Amino acid sequence: MDSTQNKPVFDSEHFLKTLTQKPGVYQMMDSRDVCVYVGKAKNLKRRVSSYFNKNDVGVKTRVMVSHVRRIDVIVTHTEGEALLLENQLIKQFKPRYNICLRDDKSYPHIYLSAEQDFPQLTFHRGAKQNKGRYFGPYPSAGAVRDSLHVLQKLFPVRQCDDSFYKNRSRPCLQYQIKRCSAPCVGFINKQDYRVDVEHTVLFLEGKNKRLINGLVKKMETAAEKLDYEKAAQYRDQIAQLRKMLERQYVSGQEGDIDVIACEMENGIACIQVFFIRKGQHMGNRTFFPTTPRGKSSEEVLSAFLLQFYLDKQLPKVIILSHELMERELTQQVFNEKAERKVSLINKPRGDRARWLKMAKSNALTALTQKLESRENTRDRLLKLSALLGTPHKIKRLECFDISHLQGDHTVASCVVLNEEGPLKADYRRFNINGIKAGDDYAALAQAVSRRFIRASKGEHTPPDLLVIDGGQGQVSAVSLALKEINYPDVFVIGISKGTDRKVGMEKIYRAIDGRVLIFSSDEPALLVVQQIRDEAHRFAISGHRQQRGKVKKKSALEKIQGLGPKRRQLLLKQFGGLREIQAAGVDDLCSVDGINKSLGQRIYDSFHDGS
Repeated sequence: MDSTQNKPVFDSEHFLKTLTQKPGVYQMMDSRDVCVYVGKAKNLKRRVSSYFNKNDVGVKTRVMVSHVRRIDVIVTHTEGEALLLENQLIKQFKPRYNICLRDDKSYPHIYLSAEQDFPQLTFHRGAKQNKGRYFGPYPSAGAVRDSLHVLQKLFPVRQCDDSFYKNRSRPCLQYQIKRCSAPCVGFINKQDYRVDVEHTVLFLEGKNKRLINGLVKKMETAAEKLDYEKAAQYRDQIAQLRKMLERQYVSGQEGDIDVIACEMENGIACIQVFFIRKGQHMGNRTFFPTTPRGKSSEEVLSAFLLQFYLDKQLPKVIILSHELMERELTQQVFNEKAERKVSLINKPRGDRARWLKMAKSNALTALTQKLESRENTRDRLLKLSALLGTPHKIKRLECFDISHLQGDHTVASCVVLNEEGPLKADYRRFNINGIKAGDDYAALAQAVSRRFIRASKGEHTPPDLLVIDGGQGQVSAVSLALKEINYPDVFVIGISKGTDRKVGMEKIYRAIDGRVLIFSSDEPALLVVQQIRDEAHRFAISGHRQQRGKVKKKSALEKIQGLGPKRRQLLLKQFGGLREIQAAGVDDLCSVDGINKSLGQRIYDSFHDGS
């Protein structure tokens, strides 16, 4: 870089001479080839030129432009295409100067299968690949499960897996507690089951008036035929349905509506989304999009809206707390995406106004809690920096921990915390291989090396403080590993509970000079270190359990040579489970079709250590 000190870092004049005036998207790249900003333009040349007009740009824009070393351009046919592509790239690269929505989870649905005589109703998340009906989206998995639980009580459509359903010889507990009609063993015919399915669909589509009227007619018909037991069932269904609707129904609203409110303070934005589907309130979600300083609520809401609905089904109505920056263009893009009109309303009346007021209130409450937590964390980090004697203020911490069971399935965790709290999107796990079983020093060294090699490539931001769950030995191993990858300037500490393992009596080990620090149990700075240590421990254990779970899921029968899938299925069907197979003798095992004396002996030996 020294050779370019006397000439511009980025030759904007030369670049702009050849830049097209067509619509498109531009990506500003820094010296590490990392995208720092993505924008769209109706006229690329005019828009990009505006960044290099020294008289018209603000301080923040000049700071951003100072990092630019290259600009990549993608030409599109229309401004609408550019808008969609812009938001796709923002979600992909998460540039530091863009408003970014960190919402990687797909929203769950209720799925009704279509290819069986007795369809299944179940939870679904992900791509809609199977034939059938999908109802939603729902704001959370809990909202889906609550709805499925209600439906079980109202209409006993099966919710079990197909593998479970096909291998039943007698009804399960769900039938006993009247949550399923047991189609698996023929306790209900196809016609009656279809009626329950139709009622379920009407409920999920929000056609509750039609559903209740139909049930009332069936109740009256059953009573006329003196089938009082059947009439009582319909009566109970109607009562449960009305009670549930009184609790969930949004007065005066029909169809699919999203209510979105934005509140901002001290550079932090909070967005609250209320989901109303078929006249029912399905719950709400809170978002804190990454927001560069100087952005207005209108800008934040506009950016959020496009990113949020980029890969989601659009409702018929979206109620907004602020006017959008490019309303007409957004309206056009949404209409084309939905292939119908999507109403964008920012001045609602009546019930809609009351729901917007509630969304604003929820957003403000969540924002207040976030700010209070942020201030507390910032104060503690300042105190921690002073107590440890770090060369720079601590704004970002990373903590590593190891989890294993007698050396098996070793997993290292890395959790991240900054002034705003835990950064769960930056959490990472490392499966440790190629070390001696139970060697925590080597495991930590491997995980830290892998993490900081990626940091040196610009894949993530390095921490101001590296915390290791352990004492002097672990700290020394990590420090040596950092030197070996030429990353020695990280301030490293270890936290150890000592021999007594008492919380509040931890010792802090400084790698820089080997000093051991002991803080008071009520020291606020210590709470930050304890918090990130405990979070790293939790994250490591959960990762380790997942690894063990994957191994456990593999049946012990799969390890037996000569025992294929069909024979395993026959064994399980005849004996009922692994415990029963384990208790069986060789002769009992050989009574299963396809299992001879030799194979039966191998199965028996696998459960009895060959004795």
